[in-house]
Amino acid sequence: MTGNNNHGVNMAAFIRQKAAETPHKRAVVVPAGRDRFGRVAYTGMTFRQLEEETNRFARGLNRIGIKRGTKTVVMIKPGIEFFTAFFALCKVGAVMIMIDPGIGLKSLKTCIGEAQPEAFIGVSLAHALRVIMRWSPDTIKTCVTLGPKVFWGGHKFHDLRHEDGSEYPIEMLPADEMAALMFTSGSTGISKGAVYTHGILTHQVKFLQEIYGFTTEDVDLATFPLFGLFDVCLGMTAVIPDMDASKPAKADPRKLIEAITDNGATFMFGSPALVDTLSRYGVENNIKLPSLRQVISCGAPARNDILQRFHRMLNDDAQIHTPYGATEALPVSSIGSRMILGETAGETDAGGGTCVGFPIKQVQTRIIRITDEAIPEWSDDLVLKPGEIGEITVKGPIVTREYFCRPENTRLAKIREGNEIWHRMGDVGRIDAQGRVWFCGRKTHRVEAADRVYFTIPCERVFNQHPKVFRTALVGVGDKGRQTPVICVELEKGVHEINTEALVKELQEIGARHDHTRAIKHFIIHSGFPVDVRHNAKINRETLAEWAGEKLKGRI
Repeated sequence: MTGNNNHGVNMAAFIRQKAAETPHKRAVVVPAGRDRFGRVAYTGMTFRQLEEETNRFARGLNRIGIKRGTKTVVMIKPGIEFFTAFFALCKVGAVMIMIDPGIGLKSLKTCIGEAQPEAFIGVSLAHALRVIMRWSPDTIKTCVTLGPKVFWGGHKFHDLRHEDGSEYPIEMLPADEMAALMFTSGSTGISKGAVYTHGILTHQVKFLQEIYGFTTEDVDLATFPLFGLFDVCLGMTAVIPDMDASKPAKADPRKLIEAITDNGATFMFGSPALVDTLSRYGVENNIKLPSLRQVISCGAPARNDILQRFHRMLNDDAQIHTPYGATEALPVSSIGSRMILGETAGETDAGGGTCVGFPIKQVQTRIIRITDEAIPEWSDDLVLKPGEIGEITVKGPIVTREYFCRPENTRLAKIREGNEIWHRMGDVGRIDAQGRVWFCGRKTHRVEAADRVYFTIPCERVFNQHPKVFRTALVGVGDKGRQTPVICVELEKGVHEINTEALVKELQEIGARHDHTRAIKHFIIHSGFPVDVRHNAKINRETLAEWAGEKLKGRI
């Protein structure tokens, strides 16, 4: 067991600090069943208890050989044990491997194999799959099971709890040392492990506090578990609702509202799909959420109609924030709903893209000319003029430098400038005269026709304004450079009987009002778009493009 190094950093140090400052404040709250009247019972830990429990488990982890640098897969459902395991692993200096199980068994095997973990902490089902699917059997030597342990051996999680809860010497580590592998959702390609350093994680905590002004009085409804980890580092209470975190769009709005009101939540983090579901139910049932002061919605561009609807549930001084970023760089910028609805909505509706706000002061953002080739070295000659659409690039202390064991992906996504790294976000957009960033879609989703290039967000927003349309997706059919732009249409919930020919004509008329959509003639109704597993909000346009190609075969 190694002693403290006062010159390093570690996320667990935030927990120790909050335990000293607010020992009796609730750190984590989770539902624990219902009483005979149907009311939810809650359980949880204070910051003092979280500090002591992570001291106990850090000692237990160290005893079985999990220590500084041990790459450890964590597959535990959101709850008390998730927070305990994460910060105990932080304290011993282990490298956490975080993969969304929703990416599928084949992709999970690939990701775990690439990560080459030495330890695996997971629920019983995860271990059963690990053995049956042979997830990295040659490298995983230490196994810890939360739940029944059957045929795979190893240790039971709760058996690691040491009797000594006194202060454990946190491994304070160099800022550039690897702290975690955070795998991307794979919504636009193979899931890749972004290398997070201890410096990146601690900077993220500090930047989130600076941007949103969180205080120790705040209580967060943490519908995205990873954000809940930042909650407690900021001294907030993280309330874990009764929902399947892997399916936010399917969350029961009644249970979300119950968790907000029962715990006096002042803040909520949710994907656009979850916010959409909650706002529809809330408006239909005339529900108000007066305790909420701030809401963060990220994972996909915010739709103005959803923001307007959700505002009807909130107090007049409440704000909905939509930060911009990616697994590889977060946060990059942020914008509040008052600026969106009061200043930028009209330009978005006209096809100007989605404004994602001003870059945070510690992050530099530049728009460069679009290319699918690698760019080894930075040059200011790459940068486009203000207002021109190009690829969004960012540089700053929250930018990851590489993908683990994926040199080709690193080469395509990173640009070197001396000892610094520019990350190519893989998104297209522009910067306006005020310095605000406007998101125009994924670079790989652009449609290259013979006469022009079409970008998803500017085109789709035009057609999304039709009252019978829930959302649309621009795809290209054919070879790059000669693609035909096609709009896939998902109808509003409750719209079933429809005259397809009349709808297509109406959409063509809407498109004819704008230069960048005038030439789009093909529209196909789809029963329900495929979306990403993490936020249930990013549309899988690659799958839709194949579907559209089959539908239009012989017609274009």
